Amino acid sequence: MTVKVEKAKSEDADFLASMILTSSRADKPVGLFDYIFENSSDEFILEKIRLLLQSQKECYCYYENFLIAKVDGKNVGTLCSYEPRIATKEKFVEALRKSGCDEDAISRLKRLDECDFNINNRTLMFDFLEEVDGYIDVGILKALMQKSLLTARLKGYRIAQTIVEIGSLESLLFYEKLGFVKKEQKECESYKEIFGRNGVMLLELDF
Repeated sequence: MTVKVEKAKSEDADFLASMILTSSRADKPVGLFDYIFENSSDEFILEKIRLLLQSQKECYCYYENFLIAKVDGKNVGTLCSYEPRIATKEKFVEALRKSGCDEDAISRLKRLDECDFNINNRTLMFDFLEEVDGYIDVGILKALMQKSLLTARLKGYRIAQTIVEIGSLESLLFYEKLGFVKKEQKECESYKEIFGRNGVMLLELDF
């Protein structure tokens, strides 16, 4: 089986939105976008994510930040990589407002500020690493990560970081196999109350 990795295009928004929603839930009943959009229907949430994907380059989930893995022409996986010095949380909030979010949604997001890490702007951040059912453990995620790290090196980056939830043993194991190590951990009452997880961990890779 040959895995081909390509940069996402604007017309991939439907697939990317679905993968973002799946990744954000991570086997939880409620994910980040369910929380922001107050447990609306999947159709409503997916439409909002599609707007974010095509909003502005400074939004971390802008479509150009994504790679898509394909097998026999079928989309089977995604990985988002972004530069935190450009794609700040403030830019994400700005994109949310432009997508029609009210101030209640912004307030819900700000409630999670206590879980934020002090991210080094000289790093590259990874998010939404996800593969579709039927293609688990066949090298999709590794191919996406290798391609993204190669691109990062060409841009001059030597450090990559990602955030995983405390208790997400499968995700932690995958990243550890790639050489990521835990740099910091935050246990947050708000995160536990909202998502049922104790908090988040910041993982780092020198490459």
